[in-house]
Amino acid sequence: MRSDSAVEQASARIIAAANDRAKRPTIAGFFDESTFTVSYVVHDAATNEAAIIDSVLDYEAASGRTSYGSANRIIEYINSKNLKVIWLIETHAHADHLSAAPYLQQKLGGKLAIGKDIIRVQDVFGKMFNAGSEFERDGSQFDHLFEDGETFKIGELEGLAIHVPGHTPADMAYIIGDAAFVGDTIFMPDFGTARADFPGGDPRQLYRSIRRLLSLPRETRLFLCHDYKAPGRDEYAWETTVGEERDHNIHVKDGTTEDAFVEMRRSRDKTLSMPNLILPSVQVNMRAGRLPDPEDNGVSYIKIPVNAV
Repeated sequence: MRSDSAVEQASARIIAAANDRAKRPTIAGFFDESTFTVSYVVHDAATNEAAIIDSVLDYEAASGRTSYGSANRIIEYINSKNLKVIWLIETHAHADHLSAAPYLQQKLGGKLAIGKDIIRVQDVFGKMFNAGSEFERDGSQFDHLFEDGETFKIGELEGLAIHVPGHTPADMAYIIGDAAFVGDTIFMPDFGTARADFPGGDPRQLYRSIRRLLSLPRETRLFLCHDYKAPGRDEYAWETTVGEERDHNIHVKDGTTEDAFVEMRRSRDKTLSMPNLILPSVQVNMRAGRLPDPEDNGVSYIKIPVNAV
């Protein structure tokens, strides 16, 4: 992990450059209401190079069938704008939806990437699902594993990958211009923060990761992976700012201590049920969005471990 000071310097440089409007990304969000997930297409207007962040593969749990409606909306947008996909980026191995990244990569190209600590997730869940020795636990299913503090390019835009563990050990946030894509670390100010009770989760790490994000300039735009409509709010929302989170987030606004956050998070997490799609999602997403290898009858199977979660 790079030092916080090095990461802060890199993020400050990238965000400062975005004062030039040509250095700001063009962002389109695609909301999947069935999983409350927002996928993003981020592109550089100067070159039309683009990244897709946190895509969704439609999955019907009752029948075990997949479909591509959500992903095809992204493909239609990409084609309508004549964009060239350079990156397909995951903020983490999602437990609430299946990734469509391999399908999109087949249709559009680009490198499939996630944070390097995906290997920790693969180790834990590879054992839980008894994936066998043929399941590699080295992240090799992905084209690229981001290091904390690593920079990357989308055309003339510079991006920065930041490790923000706590929700899972492998969560990453990505700063691109004046925008940060923060995955499941934090939600809209009226809804709060992500749970931290999955295997490898840690509320203290989550607090520190969130504070790391909230040390960015107040005007930095934050783009969230989910929204669930807080009580009293009628519309879904997924864009906010560092300043709005620092002033108003109901779980972690300025003045909230680490101990108070940890106590709140642990108490709240005990009341939450498991996500509906956690078992299929993790099995697929730890494989970079690919289904388990077909068995001798040509069919892929998702395992349901009994009394293990």
